[in-house]
Amino acid sequence: MLVGTKLDPALISALVERWRPGTHTFHLLCNECIITLKNIALQLDLPVDGAVVMGVASVGDWSAICEQLLGKVSNKFSSSRIEMKWLEDNFNYIDNSASAVESEQYA
Repeated sequence: MLVGTKLDPALISALVERWRPGTHTFHLLCNECIITLKNIALQLDLPVDGAVVMGVASVGDWSAICEQLLGKVSNKFSSSRIEMKWLEDNFNYIDNSASAVESEQYA
């Protein structure tokens, strides 16, 4: 069984209250805290040294892309977005006998 990330509403509310959009920082009791590119790189394991990727991406048929990547198609697209509830309902549990393709789709 796959275990998802649990969101802590109290923590999120506390961070939202302390966020200062004018300076893009969190004002905490201990000091001011800013999220840097290095933080993101460490947390998401993204390379931040190299050529910048810029430009406009043109995406074709979202239903076809969804079918290819997930093996299922949501009937509730909102532009290019899929409802989180649909993802949770359809990908909350994976059977131990799932194929490699199914495991990748659930991941």
